[in-house]
Amino acid sequence: MSRLLILLLLIYLATPTKLTAQTENTDSDGDKLWDHEEVKWGTDPHNPDSDGDGYKDKVEIINGYDPLGSGRLPKWIRIDLSEQSLSYGYGPKAVDTFIVSTGKRGFKTPTGEFSVLYKHEKKWSATYKLWMPYWMSFTYQGHGIHELPYWPNGYREGANHLGIPVSHGCVRLGIGPAQKLYDWAEAGTKIVVME
Repeated sequence: MSRLLILLLLIYLATPTKLTAQTENTDSDGDKLWDHEEVKWGTDPHNPDSDGDGYKDKVEIINGYDPLGSGRLPKWIRIDLSEQSLSYGYGPKAVDTFIVSTGKRGFKTPTGEFSVLYKHEKKWSATYKLWMPYWMSFTYQGHGIHELPYWPNGYREGANHLGIPVSHGCVRLGIGPAQKLYDWAEAGTKIVVME
C-alpha cells in the first residue's frame, strides 16, 4: 500500500462524520451494519451484500474481509505521540484505541511509517535488564510496542505512567491492551507514528 494511500486513510479516519438522527440508528438493508457505517465503508445501505459474493457486509467486515471486493482488509496501527494514544483497525475502521507511554525527552519514539518486523511473547532487554511482554519490533534500532515492562525481581513499571512519555523510545501499553494488540497484529502489519 502506498504512503499516499495510507496518509489519505488516516486523514479519512480523523475526519468526523456528521450523523443525522435518521441515519444514526437505521439499518435499511438488514445486514446489521448501520446506514452511517455503510457510508463510512462505502457499501450500499440498500443491499446487504454490496459485492454480491454471498456474504453480508457486516459478516465480511467482522472477519476482516473487504465488503466491496475480494481479499482481506489491510490492518494498521496508528500511534499519536501528542495524544499518547494507539489506535488499530483495518480498512477505514478503528477496532480500539488505548492510552500509551512513548519516548521521553532524549529518547523520542521515531515518527514515520513502519511495520511489525517480528513478535516475541516475552522479550528480554539486555540494555535495561528487564522483560518486555508482548513485544512487537518496528525498527532495527530496538523500538517496539510492548506491555509495561518488569524487572527480574517482579517489580513492574506502573500503569500511572500511561499517557506520559517516559520510555526509552518504545511504545508501552497497559496490561490487557498489549496482549489484545499482540494477538490481533501479525508481522507486516503497517504502523504509522505521528506527532
